[in-house]
Amino acid sequence: MRLKISHKTRYEYSHPVPYALQQIRLTPQSGPTQTVIDWSLDLGGATAEASFTDQHGNEVSLLSVERNTEFVEITSTGEVETQNTSGVFGPHTGHVPLWHYLSQTDRTRPGPDLSQMIAEFQPGETDPIARLHALLGFIAERVSYDTNTTHVGTTAEIAVSTGSGVCQDHAQIFIAIARALGFPARYVSGYLLMTDRTEQEASHAWAEVHVDGLGWVGFDVSNQISPDEKYVRIATGLDSMQAAPIAGFVYGGSEEFMIVSLQVQQ
Repeated sequence: MRLKISHKTRYEYSHPVPYALQQIRLTPQSGPTQTVIDWSLDLGGATAEASFTDQHGNEVSLLSVERNTEFVEITSTGEVETQNTSGVFGPHTGHVPLWHYLSQTDRTRPGPDLSQMIAEFQPGETDPIARLHALLGFIAERVSYDTNTTHVGTTAEIAVSTGSGVCQDHAQIFIAIARALGFPARYVSGYLLMTDRTEQEASHAWAEVHVDGLGWVGFDVSNQISPDEKYVRIATGLDSMQAAPIAGFVYGGSEEFMIVSLQVQQ
């Protein structure tokens, strides 16, 4: 399936910004599940100072914001050819050893509520894939999808305590439990083609778990499936912070307003 994506993020500031830096992961790469046909990145109010490949293999650009600007606009557009691999991404590669993906982070580390949830997960299946698919339903039953209860910095523990969250929260909860069960797991940020709309409110996220004999396999709690040809992957990391499409800081105390425009279509 060939997907066309247009993703624009605009930051507007209440006062001119004297200094700011942003780190962006918005460039997909060709791999087992997708081939990038064309991709471009356009900037307004900022300049690309450097680019590099991080420890997870993501393409990263560092942006400096123009002095005293009142806005920054980042637009990524392109076309990607995808294929359905039933969620299987394949063998582990890269500089980070596989055992590192067993490490909990500040965003996935279990507290009392998440630890209780882990203890309650007792699937009858012994097959790893069957157990992980059972985990999809287990999480969805306890943490409902709600766009109004969590934010970009919410941890898995807080989302479980709240009882609701979005795809970011679902992915981090899945990752936390998978690691507690002894599976290396990672966070994936990307895009999803919705069957009922072109305009979307945000990008998407899901989890990947390393299973012996298959390699990395994706699991999307929010949609209760493994990723198929409707998914485009952008970046991976131990948690949502390491795979964030845009991250950075602003110096000067100006209030920031974000406007996102995202279209994904076949």
